[in-house]
Amino acid sequence: METQAFVDFRKKVNDNISKVIVGKEKIIDKIIVAFICGGHVLLEDMPGLGKTKLAKAMAMSLNCSFKRIQFTPDIMPSDITGLYFYNQKTSEFEFRGGPILSQFILADELNRATPRTQSALLEALEEGQVTVEGNTIKLKSPFFVVATQNPVEQFGTFPLPEAQLDRFFIRISLGYPTVSEEKEVLDRFLLNDPISELKPVVNIEEIEYVQNNYSYVYVSDDIKDYIIAIVDATRKSDFTIAGASPRGSLSLMKASQAFAAINGRDFVTPEDVKEMSAPVLSHRVILNGEDDLFIEKVVNSIKTPHEEL
Repeated sequence: METQAFVDFRKKVNDNISKVIVGKEKIIDKIIVAFICGGHVLLEDMPGLGKTKLAKAMAMSLNCSFKRIQFTPDIMPSDITGLYFYNQKTSEFEFRGGPILSQFILADELNRATPRTQSALLEALEEGQVTVEGNTIKLKSPFFVVATQNPVEQFGTFPLPEAQLDRFFIRISLGYPTVSEEKEVLDRFLLNDPISELKPVVNIEEIEYVQNNYSYVYVSDDIKDYIIAIVDATRKSDFTIAGASPRGSLSLMKASQAFAAINGRDFVTPEDVKEMSAPVLSHRVILNGEDDLFIEKVVNSIKTPHEEL
């Protein structure tokens, strides 16, 4: 495994997106990790912080086809997956594909759609395919979904069930920019939108390489035990109704491998696990109260393994 290929991939994609999105390099790294692992991202944030522009910039950087789906209470599953219609000229039923058949999907305000429509995404997120009237259609590769939720939206929303939240590889938020970062945003967008000048920076061969080889990053038994201890602590905590599932353990290991790779290492360290724990696990636990720092507190309560690498 060539770790330099991962470093170059991360640098090219992150630098290109950062021409549009200011001061969010660490967040972009985590989204790149999710993409490498074949997972999907849930963005929870206030309106106007650049979620749509980030998704578009990443799709353009990766040279992927892009579709934005605006979820509303009246959107139907067929509006996402597509449908069969009767063509009077040919006297046959033909399939008209929906936006989900693109490679890069921005599912905007997912929690405004009804549960029935939300569930239309489940098969695509988990299996990389959709089924329409009994016919299974494979989705293009790479396939990547960035879904957004507005945490202040209260009316006309349908909270995502735990089973659907678990389908997302990581959950993150962009947060407000600093004063200096916001001034740089004003300077960049003063004359035109920099996203209009973005060009692809990686090709399909580079994408396939990082997605097919990140799993070769070495994970020691001590690191595996560390991951399991963190996840197990979420299950035994007095502050949780339900802890993270084994899928959470597996996702945390994969995320740590990819994070190590884009940082030029072919082995996972405890710091990699710490860095990815909150994005991977925060939406996989059910708390009996609100605590945005719960996962960080759990990680800090677990003894960090010390090993000779």
